[in-house]
Formats: sequence, C-alpha cells, structure tokens
Amino acid sequence: MIKPTLQCPCSVAHLVPTFAYDAPPAGETFFDFGARKYQRGYSRCTLCGHWFSDNQMNMSGLYGGAYVDNTYGARMRKTFERILALPPERSDNAARVACVLDFARRHFGVEKKPSLLDVGAGLGVFPYRMKEAGWACTALDPDERATTHAREVIGIDAVNGDFMNIDPSVLGRFDVVTLNKVLEHVEDPVAMLRQALSVLAPGGFVYFEVPDGEAAAAEGQEREEFFIEHHHVFSPASAALLAARAGFSPVLTERLREPSSKFTLRVFSVAFPL
Repeated sequence: MIKPTLQCPCSVAHLVPTFAYDAPPAGETFFDFGARKYQRGYSRCTLCGHWFSDNQMNMSGLYGGAYVDNTYGARMRKTFERILALPPERSDNAARVACVLDFARRHFGVEKKPSLLDVGAGLGVFPYRMKEAGWACTALDPDERATTHAREVIGIDAVNGDFMNIDPSVLGRFDVVTLNKVLEHVEDPVAMLRQALSVLAPGGFVYFEVPDGEAAAAEGQEREEFFIEHHHVFSPASAALLAARAGFSPVLTERLREPSSKFTLRVFSVAFPL
C-alpha cells in the first residue's frame, strides 16, 4: 500500500477525504493491475492545502519500465522530435528553459555556463535545450532506454539509476539540480529532494516543478494533475514546506498554467547555510 508523506509534524491530523475514483479518468495512462479493482482517492490537508493519494493498487514496479512503455512505447525518438518542433508559444519546455536561464543569470551574477544534473530526465527535451544554451548537462533516469537516448540522441552524459540509491560520488557536483515533474511521483519527495544536497555545488540552486492542486481542483477531479501516478499534488504552501524540510530555502515560487494546460508550481531553492 502506498503511504505518501511530506514528513509533516501534524501527522496527517488535518486530512479530509476529497476525491474518489472507481475508474480511470479520461486520458490517464493505462497500467495493468491485473484483477485488482481500480479504487483510489485523494485527501487534502486543510492546514497546508497539500493533496495525498490514497491508492490501494500495487505500483511498486511502475517506474522500472511500465511508465515508459505505456507513455512513449517505441515512440521515444519521435515524441522527442515532435516536442522539439513545437513553436515556443505551445511548448511547456520553452518557457521552462527561459525561466531557468533567467534565474541562473541573476543568481550567479556572472556570465557563467553552469553544470546541470536533470533528475528523471525522461525524453531529455529540457537538457537538450540547456545544452544548446552552453550548459554542461547530465541526465539521470531509472530507465535504461532514457539514458541511452540521452547519450546517443542528445549527446550528453547520462547515468542510469535511482536517485535515492545511487552513490553521489558517481555523479559529482553540479551548479544546478533540476527535478521537473518528478517529486509528485514518489512516496517521500522530501527524502528525494534532500538527496540533491549531496550533489549540489556550493552556491548552486535547485529547481523543481510540481502539479498545482489548488488551481487544478477548481476544474474538478478529472484533471491530469490527479492521475494515478501522482502520489502528491501540491499547493504553494506545501511546495515551500517540501523545500524547507529537505534543507532548502525556497527563494522564488511561481504558479502558472502551461501551454499544455497543466497547472504547475515552479520553485527555485538554495541550500540553508550550515
């Protein structure tokens, strides 16, 4: 059974059951759970506005291959090229790249080409564009097909592995660590974000994106922000709490509706001084 946590001191005392599902909403990626009945829901914390999944299905092997199989299948290269070809006004990634580049220029205060570790790189569209901007990029992904794609198609360093278990010395240190639409997929996003401290160079920053549940809920429970693979859906308050509990100070949070229609929170964070 999945037990999502934000390591909250209130110990889920303020949770209220909110959304319930007995069938997949339209557009949700299909996963074969065998004869197990489809039954799940979300509870919302009335204190910080965070949404916790209550999922009775076994999803332990989801990111070992089924997610890529069902999301991209054999179309990884074609999907990558299709997204790259989108005009900027229709591309979530184009806006992401512009936002990160702008923050980096202001944060580092010099004309610097930082090193970047993109955790959960997937198709690698983001590190591809950052490489074009002159950054030294490394992709990390648990699926070997994604890391092979990053090396052979994108032409960047890539490490196949689980960020929670990999030896940080294998990765080295990076000026910027990014987790784009990753933290909502794990049971303990605080623990995963805390791992970034072990690979973040002094003076660097972490950038992460998570789904904005407050905005999405206004349009109903069928929104993709509440699809089965999301163990967490955030509010601006809970995204800030996530950063703080992982050892970071959130210095800039933005909420937006992306061209794809996703409701998203962007968070730039720096490590708390020791």
